[in-house]
Amino acid sequence: MSQRVVLASNNAGKLAELRELLAPLGLNLVAQANLGIPEAEEPHPTFVENSLAKARHAARLSGLPAIADDSGLCVAALGGAPGVKSARFAGDDDRTTRDASNNARLIMRLQDKVNRRAWFYCSMVFLRHADDPQPLIGEGFWHGEIVTRPLGEHGFGYDPHFWLPELGCTAAQLDSATKNTLSHRAQATRQLIELLKNA
Repeated sequence: MSQRVVLASNNAGKLAELRELLAPLGLNLVAQANLGIPEAEEPHPTFVENSLAKARHAARLSGLPAIADDSGLCVAALGGAPGVKSARFAGDDDRTTRDASNNARLIMRLQDKVNRRAWFYCSMVFLRHADDPQPLIGEGFWHGEIVTRPLGEHGFGYDPHFWLPELGCTAAQLDSATKNTLSHRAQATRQLIELLKNA
């Protein structure tokens, strides 16, 4: 019989992807919304702290083990910004215009910078219970550069401006299957799965 685990996210795509990846481990993911759990606050300055806060919140309210992640774009010339504020870098609360506003602010902030190095980072956490003193933490880095002109129709967020030199394209020019094997979230998931196998 599979063990139920709450996913501290309401993202349907993330739920489907993680559910498939974790099924061989006997874990059955349930979205927190299906259990009536509201989204947690993310007040912390680091990805790890925010992913832990989300997992603790979901585990405490559900009584189940929990998985949560926090991820974003870090740009070297901006001291790691937008970082944990990636989703609201431009302060736009309208989801339909947020990506465009965030990208416009990013390009504006980089206009006089020569260094365009950037990376996506993901912290993914598993808690056995809300007060678990030894959370399992997987992390992933996806390195690239920021380009001024957007390229590609796939992906979301900063993907059209995230250039992958080794592939000669942006993240938005990759099909979803390829992106899901290379991305920071994919790397963090694989690392977490290895930790779960040995837990």
